Amino acid sequence: MTYLVAGLRLLAYALTFALLAGPHWLALKLGRGRFAGHAPVWLHQVFLRLFQVRLTVTGTPPAPGEAALVIANHISWLDIPVLGAVRPLSFVAKSEIAGWPVIGTLARLQRTVFIDRARKRHTAVVNTEMSRRLRAGELIVLFAEGTTGDGTRLLPFRTSLVGAARAAITEGGLDRVRLQPLCIAYTRRNGLPLTRAERPDIAWYGDMELGPSVKLFFERGPIDVAVTWGEPIAFSAGTDRKVATALAEATVRRALQEAVTGRPPAPEPGPIPQPAHEVPPILIPAATA
Repeated sequence: MTYLVAGLRLLAYALTFALLAGPHWLALKLGRGRFAGHAPVWLHQVFLRLFQVRLTVTGTPPAPGEAALVIANHISWLDIPVLGAVRPLSFVAKSEIAGWPVIGTLARLQRTVFIDRARKRHTAVVNTEMSRRLRAGELIVLFAEGTTGDGTRLLPFRTSLVGAARAAITEGGLDRVRLQPLCIAYTRRNGLPLTRAERPDIAWYGDMELGPSVKLFFERGPIDVAVTWGEPIAFSAGTDRKVATALAEATVRRALQEAVTGRPPAPEPGPIPQPAHEVPPILIPAATA
């Protein structure tokens, strides 16, 4: 993609944002949930179409209006428009993003829940807000690794914010909350499968600057991304938070491995069966004269 083409597409995206931002902001203020929920979806879909990000969605998502805490992996800034284009939802993000130019505005219009990681007590505040939204039947995406990865391996999932599911039960009077594993995998570029060495070119992690990452995205051509909804996990008052998080992590790990390798992971070997009793050897008599 040349800089001229990229510039024209950015201009088209900016015009779309300008058309939607005002009515969307007004809908948020007036509590008009349907338009407020779908306006970001339309904007993200325009972004994917303009910049040739081909999205494939598989699995069984929550039904429309069904609340769920979505437990997802995190690879790139591109995850936001990819997931945002699937259906109305909001994200949990670090508080620093709220102050970023342009991105912070987009995050607030997406009704992102910001968490201050430097304040341990702020997790409880965030859990209360998330539980309120779950009671209202909303979909909230939690990037459970706590940071971005390189797109090849999965980092351990953190359990702290899954406490929002318990808060929704204890404070909100819900019987159970749906924990929904979700896997994001970038699989192809220019129609060819991505190699392990190429995946970090799409990922945005570690000390990478955002500007160079966006520049690479514009230069390298169309991208295919697969979003896979895993089997939901029912979270009730007696559910162990750590066990539920580990189960979601295992589900996402399997889906990521299948997406990046093109084949399902090999089943874990089971125990070798042992005979119920020792069978005596068969004695063959020696030949007689």
